[in-house]
Amino acid sequence: MPALLIATKNAHKTAEIAAILTEWKVSDLTAHPDIPAPEETGATFAENAAIKALAAAERFAGLVLSDDSGLEVDALGGAPGVYSARYAGPTATDADNRARLLRELAGVRGPARAARFRCVMALAEKGTLLGTFAGAVEGIILDEEKGAGGFGYDALFVPEGYGETFGQLPAATKNQLSHRSRALARVAAFLAARR
Repeated sequence: MPALLIATKNAHKTAEIAAILTEWKVSDLTAHPDIPAPEETGATFAENAAIKALAAAERFAGLVLSDDSGLEVDALGGAPGVYSARYAGPTATDADNRARLLRELAGVRGPARAARFRCVMALAEKGTLLGTFAGAVEGIILDEEKGAGGFGYDALFVPEGYGETFGQLPAATKNQLSHRSRALARVAAFLAARR
């Protein structure tokens, strides 16, 4: 089974990727403490994904996959966007970020609460960027949290065509329609074509 390093210490992301890319032996930076996580200084998801993938690929002998993703809310001009993980501050928890989002959307109703989760993945090897792969899922932000599953903003986001949040839907359902799964489908097709 070929090895694939995920350039993250986020166990939730690693688990979602491993559940989809079952033909790969997936590990992340927690198994490689000698590989530091770089500062994410990019202005876009693609730039941040490339920064992370290239930094790890300079120290890891095999393929490296990184993910930069977040929530874009129409009423907030696309925020929190690339700042999704630190929306309420540099040491914010997921709960802090959700609370800030709800405060900022107080009084906003209807279609203005439209949002999307966006993901860009970057694949690198030996310090070279092989490609970037994007995926998105449209939905709406609720005015209260529902569900204990998932992570991040999942308990607030209802994907288009569904009546439950990502926090309520079974993980297998989320993995079939999420922004990450859509980007990963493109990664998987690229990897299959390389064999």
